[in-house]
Amino acid sequence: MNLNEYEKNVDLLNRWARAYYTLDNPIASDEEYDMLYEKVVEFEKENPDRINPNSPTRRVGGVVLEGFSKAKHLKKMWSMEDIFSGSELDDWIKRIKKTIDTFTFYCEPKFDGASLDLTYENGKLKQAITRGDGEIGEDITQNAKTIGSIPLEIDYKELIGISGEVVIKKSDFVLINKEREKEGKALFANPRNAAAGSLRQLDTKITAKRKLMFYPWGIGQNSLKYNLLSDIMDFIYKLGFLKPPYRKITNQRDEVIAFYEKLTKIRDDIPMMLDGMAIKVDELIYEEELGYTVKYPKWMVAFKFPAVEKVTKIKDIIVQVGRTGVLTPVAILVPVNIDGAIIERATLHNFDEIQRKDIEINDAVIIIRSGDVIPKVTKVLIDRRDGTQRKIPRPTVCPVCGSEVLDEGILIKCQNLSCSARVVNSIIHYASRKCMNIDGLGDKIVELLYEKKILKGIEDLYKLKLSDLLGLEGFKEKKSKNLIDSIEKSKTVQLHKFINALGIEHIGEVAAIKLADNFKENWFNISYEKIMEVDGFGEEIAKSLEEFVRVNRDKILNLMKILNILMPEKIVTIDSIFTGKTIVLTGTMSQSRSEITQFLQHYGAKVTKSVSKKTDFLVYGKEPGSNLEKAKKLGVAVMSEEEIFSALR
Repeated sequence: MNLNEYEKNVDLLNRWARAYYTLDNPIASDEEYDMLYEKVVEFEKENPDRINPNSPTRRVGGVVLEGFSKAKHLKKMWSMEDIFSGSELDDWIKRIKKTIDTFTFYCEPKFDGASLDLTYENGKLKQAITRGDGEIGEDITQNAKTIGSIPLEIDYKELIGISGEVVIKKSDFVLINKEREKEGKALFANPRNAAAGSLRQLDTKITAKRKLMFYPWGIGQNSLKYNLLSDIMDFIYKLGFLKPPYRKITNQRDEVIAFYEKLTKIRDDIPMMLDGMAIKVDELIYEEELGYTVKYPKWMVAFKFPAVEKVTKIKDIIVQVGRTGVLTPVAILVPVNIDGAIIERATLHNFDEIQRKDIEINDAVIIIRSGDVIPKVTKVLIDRRDGTQRKIPRPTVCPVCGSEVLDEGILIKCQNLSCSARVVNSIIHYASRKCMNIDGLGDKIVELLYEKKILKGIEDLYKLKLSDLLGLEGFKEKKSKNLIDSIEKSKTVQLHKFINALGIEHIGEVAAIKLADNFKENWFNISYEKIMEVDGFGEEIAKSLEEFVRVNRDKILNLMKILNILMPEKIVTIDSIFTGKTIVLTGTMSQSRSEITQFLQHYGAKVTKSVSKKTDFLVYGKEPGSNLEKAKKLGVAVMSEEEIFSALR
């Protein structure tokens, strides 16, 4: 892998991670992600001075969604390093033995679900936070209280954090998808996806119906005096939490392998989905001694299960449109039995993969199933072709609405704001806090109004009347009037918020501000060449904007007639030591990044995202990470957040 390939792979992994963690709409299998991730790790080991600061190896977890309030973990929630073989297990053991001579293995099944961090104080459940980025997650306390296996009160009065996995039984997952299919809703990709989606419901009644289960696997903040993790977990189980069906505590490497092989054989008999086995050092005293990498604790790993392979044939290809407009090809297979499950479909992820693997209709293929309900095609058996095969064309129009699509190579996306496959998500994004900030228009309300055919697109928001809302479930006069008032209030909006609200691929808050600042009310009439001239804009943004405007021009014009859009004023700068200087922000700040960026721009600074030789100052907050180390190596001036504010105020 050369540097160019590495950068492309980092970008691809980040897209997959966002789809997996943020959008609940996976576009890559776990196996595909893991394989590419390992290649990136190998490159970074060999080229430590070329590590991209945005590499997924620098981060833990994913990104926080809007819709729930943010909450900070009392103690960081870490990811686990993945291993896939006995030799990799031996390598991990050798690394540990460089620091400590002897230790005990604590082994248990690794449930495939959604991580959750619980905080108890004075014996009562105080807060439940999703993993988020490991430090800040979503507060879903009310939803957690609907999960029967999470005690609302425990017989322990000190402050304690209990981390674990929210899962759903495979049998319950099947029933949920059958119900969603009857209702015409998109199916969950797998039980993990269903668990994560259920936790994020704004309506707690829906979460309560989903029969979620919580299995603890560790503790966070605590003042317990135990010396062993196994003893702590026994204490946790006695407080009323679920205990895993199997676990193994041993100081023998061969017994670890034997336990892994046992779990591999019986995993399909376990009601919940497993994706491997967690292995941890049992002696707690060694945790700080062994320490952490940027992403992982050195004292635990996840030994992932192998995939199960079978040969079958592709009968046809259908194209599904996800809630964000992404077109995903799905192979319809000659049914095949894999470990008791009849497999009739396999994801092909994207059309680039079809081309790369040279997949055709009527091909014999090898498919694997490793925890995913929808398996994936790993290989085409080209030598079995008999002349009946047919090429699979890349779609040029959306199969749902017929609109022209945006083809970016890896992703093909419908940009039509009125496409029924994506209209609900478009309205939810449009109404969100960083966009039009329509208070009271949450996900469930948008879904209800769309289902009742009251909303068919964004423009319909401004046609809503009290009479449309009164009589709907949960809507009385006060709530209805508040929503109408909030929509009316949103009509006066800054231009960059309106651009951001449209949900244009690759154009978020920062890019929207640049478009507004550079082109004002003419932002949607600019040429491809002019877009490319904007600092930080590239082909992806230019192509996406051009395509979006071509498909949605009439809708944009209609909305701009309805709204009172405030054009940006030129930023008035004050001469300072930072005038004309390039500044990078890193770490957790006391204010939002956008507020600090605006403050620094007021003093003539240019704020960018990554450290380079051209950077003049690096401003750091709490836990700054690799950018601080890179700045010091390059000789960039470094200042704390407090120092920069005191220098300017």
